[in-house]
Amino acid sequence: MSSVNLKEAVRHLDTLPAMPVIAQKILALDLESDEGERAMLKLIEKDPQIAAKIIGLANTPLFGASKRVASVSDAAMLLGITRVKSVTMGIAVMSSLIKKPAGALDVQGLWLHSLSISLAMRTISRAMPRNTRPLDDEIFLAGLLHDIGYMVLNHLDSPRSDELQSRIAAEKERSSVEIEAELLEMNHAELGAELARFWELPDSIVAVLRYHHDPENEEAAAGQPLVSLVNIAEKALTDFGIAEHMKTEITAEEWQALGIDPAKAGELIEQILHQAEEAKQTAGNFP
Repeated sequence: MSSVNLKEAVRHLDTLPAMPVIAQKILALDLESDEGERAMLKLIEKDPQIAAKIIGLANTPLFGASKRVASVSDAAMLLGITRVKSVTMGIAVMSSLIKKPAGALDVQGLWLHSLSISLAMRTISRAMPRNTRPLDDEIFLAGLLHDIGYMVLNHLDSPRSDELQSRIAAEKERSSVEIEAELLEMNHAELGAELARFWELPDSIVAVLRYHHDPENEEAAAGQPLVSLVNIAEKALTDFGIAEHMKTEITAEEWQALGIDPAKAGELIEQILHQAEEAKQTAGNFP
């Protein structure tokens, strides 16, 4: 079977999946108003799959529920409305791109990785100066979607997705970016960014998807500091959930660029690793 020309495929908009309806509706809501919040919770309640996952997430040790959460509204009170929005978007997007069977792509591992990166970004952001800290909904949306390009590749060209995943598993001494450069015309970062543009997501999210492995690129500026937050979180959690075999060194300059004292790095990494282990308990619920 001949492989798909990825650059040609993404030029034809009918090749890319439409944004899930629930995500479109949520993006149109004003969540600063009580009416908008109520409308979003009603949308989630009408989708049993997403509702079950939001409630399941709220009941994990990650969020310290003192009693069993049984409803979407109770989950929203515990998680916060902006986090519920971002997690719902993440679940909807991943679900819309899943092929059955998914082939060599570890969808559960990708979800675990994406959720853990989101949590790590939030932990790192709490050490940043308050006036430069991104909003929680931006953090969670960026973290959950940053590697969605792997699913776009699987959607457009399953055989090459399988080949990529097989080679990443076999060639542990090389980064996924290196392997993709040999195998594909567009890597997962470029493919994810194309989908985000097609869906008219904010420029900051497009930049995160495109430059999270290349934060020094001057075009990454539109997504900063989110791009750097993803990059540092991935170095702290290298090969957690999925394997990318990226370098793990985080320099003092990288912490300082976010306004964080490098002396806090050890404590932050410890928190991130602890959260990631807790996140493993949620992985079976998603997507």
